[in-house]
Amino acid sequence: MSIERLQQYYGFTRMPFGRALAPGMLHRHPGHSEAVARIGWCVDQHAIGVITGEVGAGKTVAIRAATAALDPARHVIIYLPNPSVGVRGMLHHIVTALGRVPSFYTATLAPQAAEALAAEHAERGRTPVVVIDEAHLLDNTQMEAIRMLTNHDMDSGSPFAALLVGQPTLRHRLRLGVLAALDQRIAMRYAIAGMAPADTADYIGHHATIAGRTDTLFSDDAITLIHNAARGYPRAVNNLAVHALTAAFAAKAAIVDEKAARIAVTETGHD
Repeated sequence: MSIERLQQYYGFTRMPFGRALAPGMLHRHPGHSEAVARIGWCVDQHAIGVITGEVGAGKTVAIRAATAALDPARHVIIYLPNPSVGVRGMLHHIVTALGRVPSFYTATLAPQAAEALAAEHAERGRTPVVVIDEAHLLDNTQMEAIRMLTNHDMDSGSPFAALLVGQPTLRHRLRLGVLAALDQRIAMRYAIAGMAPADTADYIGHHATIAGRTDTLFSDDAITLIHNAARGYPRAVNNLAVHALTAAFAAKAAIVDEKAARIAVTETGHD
């Protein structure tokens, strides 16, 4: 089966449920909109924020949407996708992103990173926004390094915003006594839950619409099955919807019905 034939069969202008959507094309269900609003507040306040959610809940999508809305003349995004680089790698990335040559010595790298963040704000008028993805994988030393960066000048407040994005275990880790000093500085916490049934229906309809189909493409029974199997998490909804479309196409069905959705649930191991 070719994607081109499936697209042609269903009259799609593009394949629906893809991940490479421009921020303006994203479906803004309530949980997503709330996360974006809270991230925006956190950036405005130069605060530390924590966004958590299960795998595929839409954490990174919310970060993308929120940072895309920021004025690049007034903000600089420093994105760290992989905490396994350790403290030195993390600080090295921040210094490099701000156009400086990182110090060779770890002992001088931390104050250099703090100074670079402060200078970006004071001299260039841009707020650095440090986004750490997969933050549940940070070790305690890295967590402490983040706290120390916010210590730069206690009298004038933080010159930057920091967003820790990770799975629910991040929330639990921050409650550990050893991380109490960082935990006390967190100004915003938000857990992205799965979508409600009506939101999943809107989500599927939205993706079908931007692919060129404004009529009914998924039956109500199919949507209910997909929602329940995915627990309302967008990434799983995408995966199941594509599998269900493929099954419906193989059966030469005009719409995705309950049978096609059931095949998708079985194939993807969500049953």
